[in-house]
Amino acid sequence: MYYSSGNYEAFARPRKPEGVEHKSAWFVGSGLASLSGAAFLIRDGQMPGHKITILERLKLPGGALDGIKVPKKGFVIRGGRELEDHMECLWDLFRTVPSLEIDGASVLDEFYWLNKDDPNFSLQRVTENRGEDAHTDGLFALNEKAQKDIVRLFLATREEVEGKRITDVFGKDFLASNFWLYWRTMFAFEEWHSALEMKLYLHRFIHHVAGLPDLSALKFTKYNQYESLVLPLYRWLLDQGVNCLFSTEVTDVDFDLSADRKLATRIHWVQDGLIGGADLTEHDLLFTTIGSLTENSDEGNHHTAAKLDTGPAPAWDLWRNIAERDPSFGKPDVFGSHIPESKWESATVTTLDARIPEYIKKIAKRDPFSGKVVTGGIVTVRDSSWLMSWTVNRQPHFKQQPADQIVVWIYGLFVDVDGDFVKKPMQDCTGEEITQEWLYHLGVPVEDIPELAAHGAKGVPVMMPYVTAFFMPRKAGDRPDVVPKGAVNFAFIGQFAETTRDTIFTTEYSVRTGMEAAYQLLGIERGVPEVFASTYDVRKLLHAMSSLRDGQELKMPRPSFLRSRLTKRLDSTEIGELLREYDLLPPEE
Repeated sequence: MYYSSGNYEAFARPRKPEGVEHKSAWFVGSGLASLSGAAFLIRDGQMPGHKITILERLKLPGGALDGIKVPKKGFVIRGGRELEDHMECLWDLFRTVPSLEIDGASVLDEFYWLNKDDPNFSLQRVTENRGEDAHTDGLFALNEKAQKDIVRLFLATREEVEGKRITDVFGKDFLASNFWLYWRTMFAFEEWHSALEMKLYLHRFIHHVAGLPDLSALKFTKYNQYESLVLPLYRWLLDQGVNCLFSTEVTDVDFDLSADRKLATRIHWVQDGLIGGADLTEHDLLFTTIGSLTENSDEGNHHTAAKLDTGPAPAWDLWRNIAERDPSFGKPDVFGSHIPESKWESATVTTLDARIPEYIKKIAKRDPFSGKVVTGGIVTVRDSSWLMSWTVNRQPHFKQQPADQIVVWIYGLFVDVDGDFVKKPMQDCTGEEITQEWLYHLGVPVEDIPELAAHGAKGVPVMMPYVTAFFMPRKAGDRPDVVPKGAVNFAFIGQFAETTRDTIFTTEYSVRTGMEAAYQLLGIERGVPEVFASTYDVRKLLHAMSSLRDGQELKMPRPSFLRSRLTKRLDSTEIGELLREYDLLPPEE
């Protein structure tokens, strides 16, 4: 396998891999990594769909990409996905998958046209004082020391920041900046999370720095992620003959291991309470999703709090069983044994009273019933003790959603501290109480909050013990390679498998691991799209520099004659032109 960029490789069709007709494939888990891996086996590897089997413990596909109406509870979305134009593997996949909305179009076509017609941006990214504009005014407010912290991390080697926390590399000036407020709430970073992952994010999304304050860097689907992404992909796979076995929990994998050759030999599972499994040969390919960010998620309802489930976690126990076999299979407890640091809670609130959308409209500065962009991404409540953020995507967010309802997604980064209106930690709150806290920060009159929360909305809280487990500080070898050295017929996929330069907690990462696994195990003769190389583009770097400085020009040396001489020298070069283009030098007089 190799990485590529450009149209030559992007538009090429690989030839049929030798011997593919004699192979079969098994996928553990039905999240996006597995679904995409199966799609690449079919499209680019020309493996017949009926020779692919997906094993899933739950009753629905999609993994963390969910969106469902739960009887007697209401609509539930555990989390949302922020998309962008340079998710190269994701869009490579969905250019093939037919849209369920538009005849003759792909999911990519549908998404592209939607975001052309209705581009995303926020009109009020941060509030305080119960719904008032916090007047961050699109500024990062990074002083010189904080800027130096960012540059120092950006230029550090991976080895220098392995095992370190964000607070090990950033000082209090950075942590007090608007940049950190935008960043941590957009990506769900905590101060104790991985400095290495923070570095990778800076490199990966350096081209979007200017779009952080108003979230214009982002793009969103028409409906929730399940109906817009998972369902069309799942239906396409079924049309190709792929077999999906639900209520099937994979418990272990056997291997034949030697110094230079590793072969998966059997899958063990429990299906509807019955022990089963399948023997594997070198012609049977096994793609195992390891770990899970939504494992042991627990739903409450409007009158019941979600519970923190610290009990047995099948996806993590499977990885632990596998990791015992060989050191190259990773160290799951680096990630999965820190629930107090990896948990947070979200809630889905559905409005039932026409008064609530008016408060949304006041903050979003858009009509939430327009069918177009509403908040344009999350609105963060800066003075919330939970550090609450909330968003209203295009409505309806569900195809079944009544026209007079709005579906709102809320999450808090600090779930174990008391709220500002509800004097309880978020993790102990019912859906009604979380709704009360949200209404308080919308600016609803205090005397109206209890009645509106009780009868004017329906809230479903979800506690997720492992949702940021992949952000825990790590070192090389803690995550296994997608295809470990010497592996003959197996790969690890998903958010806890190691691939170069890309960042976790993205749909792109899941698809990339599925694509890399399929291409390596089948020997597909086409390049996997490399991570967008904005970190090597001087134009993107200069634009980011200008944005991080809030448009302030570079400080030129004094005295004035020396500054003038240096400026004239720069003016005679393309460097000078670029510095002026990105407002890092004053305009020519």
